[in-house]
Amino acid sequence: QVQLVESGGGSVQPGGSLTLSCAASGRNISTYTMAWFRQAPGKEREFVAAITFGGAPTYYLSTVKGRFAITRDVSKNTCYLQMNNLSPEDAAVYYCAAVQRRARQLNSATSYTDWGQGTQVTVSS
Repeated sequence: QVQLVESGGGSVQPGGSLTLSCAASGRNISTYTMAWFRQAPGKEREFVAAITFGGAPTYYLSTVKGRFAITRDVSKNTCYLQMNNLSPEDAAVYYCAAVQRRARQLNSATSYTDWGQGTQVTVSS
């Protein structure tokens, strides 16, 4: 089991940028597929991005592709989500998730065994 702690959320104006971090402990993320999900009020949890346990490839929700980038630093045991050109539709609580080796279905929350507590992202003018 790996413990996950997100940070980096906050409030930005439309068009702004944020970088979320997911610090892992307990095990090294080099053997984990890592993902970011988000959940807005009244909506279901939504897949945002994933990076497979080998470090590549990466996968994205279509509406964030080209604006968001998921990366990892195994030496720091941390996964990141760089978010650019944010819009109000991106506002949500963002969660980091992990599963050892391969995810059964990358974009399904049920595929992941370990979750962080979430970090709030607000986008408004």
